[in-house]
Amino acid sequence: QQTARQALTGGPFKDFLMALNKIQTEYPENSSPIRTALVTARSAPAHERVIRTLREWGIRIDEAIFLGGMEKGPFLKSFGADIFFDDQERHCISAKDHVATGHVPHGIANQLILKDNNE
Repeated sequence: QQTARQALTGGPFKDFLMALNKIQTEYPENSSPIRTALVTARSAPAHERVIRTLREWGIRIDEAIFLGGMEKGPFLKSFGADIFFDDQERHCISAKDHVATGHVPHGIANQLILKDNNE
């Protein structure tokens, strides 16, 4: 797919991710006090665009987990996550009982919700 080769534009948390990455790079890879993970409900081949984007931005991700449609909440609990951000409300609802969760009202899924609410 053509868009898989195009990096995503920065959303509202890009600067936050860049700041976390800056802290991470101050430490050797295996002793950073911050561990970041990309947890997505997508599966291959939908992962290509986000991986290419993070590489283009110079962001180090310690782990990438592609859940292929499984709920995120139970996984985040077993993973031991401290904080979780997602742009889809349903993933936030799944996660909020297990980890501090923030909804990022950005992207196509949220544009559709706003459109539906305004009709």
